[in-house]
Amino acid sequence: MALGKLTLSDLNAAGKRVLVRCDFNVPLENGEITDSRRIEESLATIGHLIKQGAIVILASHLGRPKGIDNALTLEPVANRLSELLDQPVTLLPDCVGFEVEKAISKAQPGDVLLLENVRFHPEEEANDPAFAAKLAKLADVFVNDAFGTAHRAHASTEGVAHILPGYAGLLIEKELQHLGVVVTNPARPFVAIMGGSKVKDKIALIDNLLPKVDRLLIGGGMTYTFLKAQGKEIGKSILDSSSIEYAASLLKEYPEKILLPVDLVVSDAFSADANTMVVSVDDIPADQEGLDIGPASRVAFAEVIKSAQTVLWNGPVGVFELKPFEGGTRAVAEAMAECKGTTIVGGGDSAAAVEKFGLADKMSHVSTGGGASLEFLEGKVLPGIAALRDSE
Repeated sequence: MALGKLTLSDLNAAGKRVLVRCDFNVPLENGEITDSRRIEESLATIGHLIKQGAIVILASHLGRPKGIDNALTLEPVANRLSELLDQPVTLLPDCVGFEVEKAISKAQPGDVLLLENVRFHPEEEANDPAFAAKLAKLADVFVNDAFGTAHRAHASTEGVAHILPGYAGLLIEKELQHLGVVVTNPARPFVAIMGGSKVKDKIALIDNLLPKVDRLLIGGGMTYTFLKAQGKEIGKSILDSSSIEYAASLLKEYPEKILLPVDLVVSDAFSADANTMVVSVDDIPADQEGLDIGPASRVAFAEVIKSAQTVLWNGPVGVFELKPFEGGTRAVAEAMAECKGTTIVGGGDSAAAVEKFGLADKMSHVSTGGGASLEFLEGKVLPGIAALRDSE
């Protein structure tokens, strides 16, 4: 696999206690899970270990609790997992300690146990060695399958891997294979679409990808910093003033690669019932704010996307959460769905967008990691993966 780490194919888990770090940080509403995709993505690894006859001990965080918080218990996750696996998943009262150790000691091969939210302990995020040792005491082997937290050096993602033999789970393996192709050997034409609000948040990503791509399509809030760098009026649109010079330098160095919108949907209000109009990028009124790419830009973007062999999308091109400004992001998603090449959605808001438009299953890969996929694509080392055992 990418990065030369041991994987489940290197592990005979029969009879072993296997601690699996998953990413069950799912959205909740009144205690109900509203999107269980992250849970579903973990099933391949869990199912593989059950089949091998392992005692499967799952660990995850949920939300940002400050100490024990009953609203952020993993009970809804245990219930959903029980349904998906068609077998009971036992939620333990804590993630470390005597009661937990006792329950695990009674478990049989094929059993699945879920530790309570690891972030109920502040030592988790502090990557406290003593806390990591308590977690490691529960198992014989560690499997990291939580790509969404692989960029965090926490006790359950990184600390444990220095104590127990650490392997990459099937989800991490899949993420690295798909994202690895983008940074090492993409089929061409290779097109990247970048949105989001601020240019400065994407500088490392742009610097790593721009020399490699054939075209870079820019939308979202980033657009207006680039338009400002061209000397255009941007009205009340979002501006990352600290990045104007950077944007200008990119436009000068890569004029053939960068494709900016030619028209925009502007409005005098940031709301779902706003009055909108379509204007050229040369005619943005001083009292209006750009909130989406316009119809001509959608056609131009779609043409480039559909003719690509590899497409990477990171960041929506408009405020897709509001109906009047969802058209551009929907057009990008639909063009990717029609593209015959490899289409990769880099997690975060882009993943939420393809889910919203019902097109996630039309993509080659939708990453489960927002921050983790961004850092990987920037060329950074992810501590949760670096700590796993190297393959020979």
